[in-house]
Amino acid sequence: MKIIVIVGPTGVGKTKLSIELAKKLNGEIINADSTQVYKTMDIATAKVKEEEKEGIPHHLFDIKNIDEDYNVYDYQIDCRKCIDDIISRGKTPILVGGTGLYIKATLYDYKFEEEISNKDYSNYSNEQLYNMLKNIDPNTDIHPNNRKRIERSLNYFYNNNKPLSEKEKTDKLLYDTIFIGLTTSRDILYNRINERVDKMVDEGLILEAKNIYKTNIRNKAVLTPIGYKELFEYFDNNMSLEESLELIKKRSRHYAKRQYTWFNNQMNINWFNVDFNNFNNTVNEVLEFIKSNIHTL
Repeated sequence: MKIIVIVGPTGVGKTKLSIELAKKLNGEIINADSTQVYKTMDIATAKVKEEEKEGIPHHLFDIKNIDEDYNVYDYQIDCRKCIDDIISRGKTPILVGGTGLYIKATLYDYKFEEEISNKDYSNYSNEQLYNMLKNIDPNTDIHPNNRKRIERSLNYFYNNNKPLSEKEKTDKLLYDTIFIGLTTSRDILYNRINERVDKMVDEGLILEAKNIYKTNIRNKAVLTPIGYKELFEYFDNNMSLEESLELIKKRSRHYAKRQYTWFNNQMNINWFNVDFNNFNNTVNEVLEFIKSNIHTL
């Protein structure tokens, strides 16, 4: 049984494609977005809505409260269990999301030690954290603004007393996998991201962020997604609502660019240009490609 993986930047149609493929391939969907494992964080993380699921089973969504720790090590264990369970029932696992490290940790021969030390870095700027990382790992290739990976690298060092860059890397796949990537032109993608943020506001993003703001929880779960920390600046009267929303759009566009770079460097992705005027064309194109690579349908 092959595993289908759907990746790509935010706003490109991964959720919609996953539902259509699941219906046609007797599939079940597994979340591969690090922010969508948390309850109450729905709009900002673009979590699939109940009415969008069309009866397809979805796994690893809403499994943690926002005050609980959850990391790539935990995900690797949970996702592999899901994959084995789905395959054991004769169905097709479909991983969907934009967190490349979670996907790679699950499908490749990545060995993680349980992360004992998870320090609170919320009082440090990106520049300060990057300088800390360079001091312990001069050979790091992590971008100075990729705060999430910097924090993980620091934790790895404190847990293992050696830099992450010295960790043995592997490109050995443990599962028979087909990697599907959705893409479009930069102009179209950026316009879709901007429009998506506006739609999130219409759907209640500000209220969702305000409810999380009131909890006073400022951990990695809350500060990782784009959408909350920017609005927190508005709630703290540090910027206007318009400035906060523009910052969300800007950071979402930059994140999409980083996603492309990561996936292209880390995995053998089969990219498909999305036909937003007739999404069925994209579904059929991807389906034909998958069928040509599967002999057990």
